[in-house]
Amino acid sequence: MGAGQRIDFMSYVRALPSLVRHPSIIAMPLLAAVIDMVVSQFTGLFTDPLGGFGSGIFGLIVQIIYLFAFGIAVIQANNIQRGYRGGFDDAWEEGKRKASGIILAAIGFQFLVWVPAYMGSIVGNTISIILQLIAYFFLILTIPAAAIGGLPGGLAISGSVRAVRSNPLACIVLAVIFVALWVYVPIYVSQFFTNATALNLTIAVVRAILLAYLAFPFSATYDDIAFHTRR
Repeated sequence: MGAGQRIDFMSYVRALPSLVRHPSIIAMPLLAAVIDMVVSQFTGLFTDPLGGFGSGIFGLIVQIIYLFAFGIAVIQANNIQRGYRGGFDDAWEEGKRKASGIILAAIGFQFLVWVPAYMGSIVGNTISIILQLIAYFFLILTIPAAAIGGLPGGLAISGSVRAVRSNPLACIVLAVIFVALWVYVPIYVSQFFTNATALNLTIAVVRAILLAYLAFPFSATYDDIAFHTRR
């Protein structure tokens, strides 16, 4: 493994005690998850009379909110891992200063992963899915690039691509763990609930905890790659 291919597996281990010691990092992801839950409940009331038109817009807004909340969590995680003040207030203040860049990066991220999905009707679903996976992979560090690196919009996207190309193995591990947690843990948890309200509330909390946990390896991976790239 080359010098640029280091994988910090311990960042995934350290993330759990760091999360326990700094529970305030859950605040923004929890807010995003609650907004997601509320929007999901009421989207149909607005879009069903229109034949579902507009539901995609609500979904896009929710995803941007998730990505912005994740950006705040990444900032706080990075502060904690660097030994700075790890409070939510400091992360929030920094996040507000970088808000426009993070939101533009989130919009760009969503657009670039939407394009392959839209192309499905043209090039076929299989090719579309492959293109989506490629897009997700190379854009995986877009939010850390905006939140930690301070790169706005398109620069954050190109920053993510450069980081992934510099250390694809670390990013593969990050992507696999993200999918395992973000996609499959909620599916597993949902098996234990029959009441829809209790299920939605629980999933919101679970997603918030997962996003807060993932902020640590995401920030560590980007910080490590960016540091070695600058060297």
